[in-house]
Amino acid sequence: MLGGAGMLLAASPAQAADVSYATECIPPPISGLPAVQGTTKVQLTAPAEAKVGDTVEVVWKTVEAASKNPDVLDLGADTVKPTGTLKVGGAATGTVQMEGPRQNPPIPKNSAMVLSDMKGTLKLEKAGEITLTPDAYNINVSKPISTDTKCTPKEAVQPGATIKVTDGGGSTTAGGTTSGSTTAGGTTSGSTTSGGTTSGGTTSGGTTAGGTTSGGSDSGGATSGSGGGSGQTDFPGKEVAVHFTCTSPGPADIGSKVTINAKKSGGSYALTVKTAKGVMDSPADLPAGALKPSMDVALGGADKGSVKVTGPANAEPLKQGKPVDLADMTGTYKPGASGKSTLSPGTLTIDVTLGGQKISIPCKVKGSAAVSLELDTAAQEGGASGSATSGSAGSSSAAGGTASGGLAATGAEDNGTLRALGLVAGTAILLGGAVFTFTPWRRLRGTR
Repeated sequence: MLGGAGMLLAASPAQAADVSYATECIPPPISGLPAVQGTTKVQLTAPAEAKVGDTVEVVWKTVEAASKNPDVLDLGADTVKPTGTLKVGGAATGTVQMEGPRQNPPIPKNSAMVLSDMKGTLKLEKAGEITLTPDAYNINVSKPISTDTKCTPKEAVQPGATIKVTDGGGSTTAGGTTSGSTTAGGTTSGSTTSGGTTSGGTTSGGTTAGGTTSGGSDSGGATSGSGGGSGQTDFPGKEVAVHFTCTSPGPADIGSKVTINAKKSGGSYALTVKTAKGVMDSPADLPAGALKPSMDVALGGADKGSVKVTGPANAEPLKQGKPVDLADMTGTYKPGASGKSTLSPGTLTIDVTLGGQKISIPCKVKGSAAVSLELDTAAQEGGASGSATSGSAGSSSAAGGTASGGLAATGAEDNGTLRALGLVAGTAILLGGAVFTFTPWRRLRGTR
C-alpha cells in the first residue's frame, strides 16, 4: 500500500527510510538576515518493487526541519506549504516534483517546525534499480504576506529509497501527469515556488536613474521670487536625479528622479514631493494600505535643517516583483531664516505595516543631491525658533511646531509618524525548516 494515494501494487511492499543532510536556507533578501545552516531529516516512502510501465507515488515526510521557529512570531494554522524536488538516479535519471498541502497546526515561537507530507508520482519506463534522493525544497508562508524561502543541500545526499523495477505488463494505477521519461508530477502551485527567494525583489527594477546624483547646489530654473512680494504663490521645482542607499532589508540602491514643488500660503509653504514611477520592485505581496512613504527634505542656503513630508498608503495591493509607484508626499515648510533657502531631496523612508506591526527602513542619499527648489524666504514666528528635525525615525513635529536654533519648523501633515524606505513587513519567513524574520531591524520584528 503506497501511503497517501491508496495505490496497491501486488508483491511490492512500501519501504520507508530516513536520510539526513546538511542544509542551507536562504531567506528572502528583504529579510536582511544571513543564511541559516542546519540539518534536514527526511523519510521517503516508495514501493520496494514495481514493474516497467507502473506509475508509483513517493511520499516525502520531513522528520526534522533545519531549524526551529525563532522566538519572534507565532505561525497560524494552515499557513505553511512545502514543495520540493527528488533526484532520480540509477537505471533512470531526472527529477520528481513534490508538493504538500497548506496544512499545519499552530507553530509557536521557539518550537519545532511542522511541515505537511509532500507527494509526487513517477512513471517507470526502464528495468533496473532506481534511487530516489531528497534535494532542494521550498517553504511558503501565506500570512500576513506570501513569502518563499529556498533550502538546498550543502553536502552529497544519500538516497532515501530504492525501487527495483522489473520487466512486466503495465499493471499500474494512480494518476498524476508524467514529464519526460522518468519524472512526473505533484504539480506545484505558482505561489509556492521558490521565486520569492530570489534577489529580484530587492533591486531597483530598472528604474534606477543612471550615474551618481548631480552636483550640490545648482538651483537651476527653480528659483522663486522674493518671499511673495511679487504676488507669486506657486513655485515649481526642477526634476533632479537622486541615488539612495537603503538599510537592509531594503534594496541596496534605488535611483529615482525627484521634484519638490511649493505653494505659498501666508509666510509658509505647502510642499509636494514627487518621485519617478516604479521607484523599486515590491519584494512581496502587500495588501492595500500596507506601505507609506515619507522624506526629509534637506534645507540649505539661508535656512538649515529638514522638512518632513509624507504620502498616503498604497491604494491597491502590491504584487511581488512588480514596480512600486510612491504616492506624492506633502508637508509644510515654515522658514526659520530670511534669504535664499534651498530645498533638496533627503532621506527617503517607507513604513510597512502588517498585523498591527510597523517596520521603517531609511534610504539615505548617496553622495549629495542637487537642489530642486530655491525660495526667497522670510523668517516666520515659530520658525526662527523652530525645530528643524533631521528626519530621524520617530520625529513628529507638527507643521509650525517650535524648537530651538533658528532652524525651520518641520512637520508632516499626518503627525509625522512615518519614516523610511525599504519594503518589508512584520511577518515571519520560513526557510527550509527555518523561520526567518523581517524585523524592525536588529530586532525590528518578524515577517514571512
